Amino acid sequence: MASSGSPPSLTAAEMYPALYDPAQRDAKYGGNIAQYLVDCHDTPGVTFNFCGGMMFGLVLSPALREHLGEVAAAGPDDPRQPKLYDASVARMSMKPDGYAKDASADDATVFHGREVRKVDAAPHGSTSTMFIHLSLASGDDAEGWSAEEIEEYSGWMSDRGRRWRDGAVYAAEAGADWYRAKFGPEAFGLHHRFYLHLDGGDNFWLSAEDGCEGVAQSKQKPAFDFGGPGARNPFSIFK
Repeated sequence: MASSGSPPSLTAAEMYPALYDPAQRDAKYGGNIAQYLVDCHDTPGVTFNFCGGMMFGLVLSPALREHLGEVAAAGPDDPRQPKLYDASVARMSMKPDGYAKDASADDATVFHGREVRKVDAAPHGSTSTMFIHLSLASGDDAEGWSAEEIEEYSGWMSDRGRRWRDGAVYAAEAGADWYRAKFGPEAFGLHHRFYLHLDGGDNFWLSAEDGCEGVAQSKQKPAFDFGGPGARNPFSIFK
């Protein structure tokens, strides 16, 4: 029996440092960002540290997982590869290839997503209770945004002025109860557009349009170790 002072057991994500360490990530993935996202989805326990301590897992809809798998297999030169912006693009509105306040997404420069809370049926064995769920915007996706989500989207505004949804709402809008089947009966959340960027320390950030964002970070890493010079502090949204 392990003593009370023993370290916690490691998840697959903890044993896969290329998902978190910038040098190992670049060596393994290079420009194949699609493969990186697929591995973040496929590896139980991967987390993104939002707001200095809120650890969200990452889950892709089956349709987006299939799409990104095809892009990953095609290689880093495929034009469908997700765009990883550099540290100068600290907000979605700063994207050099265009920005509009609407619900558009292309599965490369901008993604349709949701933050999902109070998850008790976590996907693929994760122990997280909060997830970022990304879905396919450029094709048919049973887990994609509803017509109502698209019509009312205003993700550049504060969360306080936007509609949060639960499984009953999604079932009514989608005509199927996939949300509660996937995340559990108590799950609820808010839809956002997301994009990907680095910080000055080459850390990988998953960022919502309103500026709320999370850095790829292991749960085993101290919550307030932000990675040295040039790294961006997860509390920066509040400053």
